[in-house]
Amino acid sequence: MTKTILDSLYRSIEAREPVALVTVIRCSQPDRIGAKAVVWLDRPALGSLGLGELELAVLTDAEQVLRGRQHRTLRYPERGLEVFVEVQFRPPHLFIVGAGHIAVPLAELASLCDFTVTVIDDRLQFANRERFPKADKVIAEDIQKTVRDTAMDEDSFVVLVTRGHSLDVTCLLEIIDRPLAYIGMIGSRRRVNAVFDLLEREGGIPREKLNRVYSPIGLPIGGRTPAEIAVSIMAEIINVRRGGKSPSISDARRLG
Repeated sequence: MTKTILDSLYRSIEAREPVALVTVIRCSQPDRIGAKAVVWLDRPALGSLGLGELELAVLTDAEQVLRGRQHRTLRYPERGLEVFVEVQFRPPHLFIVGAGHIAVPLAELASLCDFTVTVIDDRLQFANRERFPKADKVIAEDIQKTVRDTAMDEDSFVVLVTRGHSLDVTCLLEIIDRPLAYIGMIGSRRRVNAVFDLLEREGGIPREKLNRVYSPIGLPIGGRTPAEIAVSIMAEIINVRRGGKSPSISDARRLG
């Protein structure tokens, strides 16, 4: 691997950019075995596999593997070719909107699970380093504006646990159309049903879009204390991220 390719790969990993290393592991031309290239989703590939007219097709296929976020061996039997696409994963990013009692243990649990953690609140006495020593970023600014202006993507998990349900809903409307991995919002089933009915009826928001939201939030483990509720929320996030089979509390709302 040339230094240029290695440096580019490391820079992308450090910047938490989606990137994959493509390596030829079988080829009818033995001198091509071990050839490498780096692929991204937003720029041309770096490096050459030396595959001639097949190169572009292989790199395009590698980009699709990167989109799927799973390592994969691509096989082209008619060419006697195999390449391994090693996806370098970005750490998942948990945005905790609201810095109250549940947010404190939730931030700690997420950090233990190797999430990047950002906490957002407009109260400096709550959103500070002393309360959230394990968070990567703590923002004490206007909540709605911060949520609106903060970049979030398909590796982002958002938990809405602000000081008031109306503020949770306001923030929900800022992110409902984003391609997020997870949106969770605290609230009782009765209150959530009433709010979602209102958003559908008067806000024109389709029910299928609202059904993306995990609310009431968490897995049904009977949690009562802030720490227990945080465990329930984190368990649901892991369940969603890993494709687990545990039912969520919000499943009853979707089915009802």
